[in-house]
Amino acid sequence: MKNIKGVIFDMDGTLIDSMWMWGRVEADYLISLGLTPRSDLVAALRTLSLQEVARYFQVEYGVRQSVEEINKGKNRVIEDFYSNKVLLKEGALPVLEALQQRDVKMCVVTATDRYLAEPGLRRCGILDYFERIYTCEEEGISKSVPDMFLTAAAFLGTEISQTLVVEDAYYAMRSAKSAGFPVAGVYDLSSDDQQEEIRNFCDYYWKSLNEMLELIERG
Repeated sequence: MKNIKGVIFDMDGTLIDSMWMWGRVEADYLISLGLTPRSDLVAALRTLSLQEVARYFQVEYGVRQSVEEINKGKNRVIEDFYSNKVLLKEGALPVLEALQQRDVKMCVVTATDRYLAEPGLRRCGILDYFERIYTCEEEGISKSVPDMFLTAAAFLGTEISQTLVVEDAYYAMRSAKSAGFPVAGVYDLSSDDQQEEIRNFCDYYWKSLNEMLELIERG
């Protein structure tokens, strides 16, 4: 960790405890349209961006609304959660404070719309720790390819080998690793069924960010 000059954080499931809410929102949205979510819904949506989820609903469930209308409908359901209810994951704030004290540059790369991401980070008191927030919608790129991470590293001005990507999602870890980034996996219940693969794949694996803090403090 002493060689790390920049950190790219995922948001949902890594910094804030919100992944469980997305699983509920997707199902509730389909139910609101009179549709019955299939048992494979969570698994099918795991690697998709918001735009891709909307298109999946159109193709697989016959939703006739536009991509924009679908996302607005889901955002109305979840806006209150991000603005007023979401909580930090254990260890997140001390980790950010420790990195800031060591002049490590930080940004967020998230599949969640800025419309939701910034209020969520602000509610949790951590928005100002990051030099920039990148969203898949604004960049037009999913985290299933490494371009988002490369763009973020270029902005931070740090070498790829010295820029740690911290994620809870296995598909995003694989994407970042393919571009040469060191990768840390953080446990989240939403990816409980992939923990063995994550543990074996990552350069670092932490059950909580408290373990990252211990590593930072050891230098």
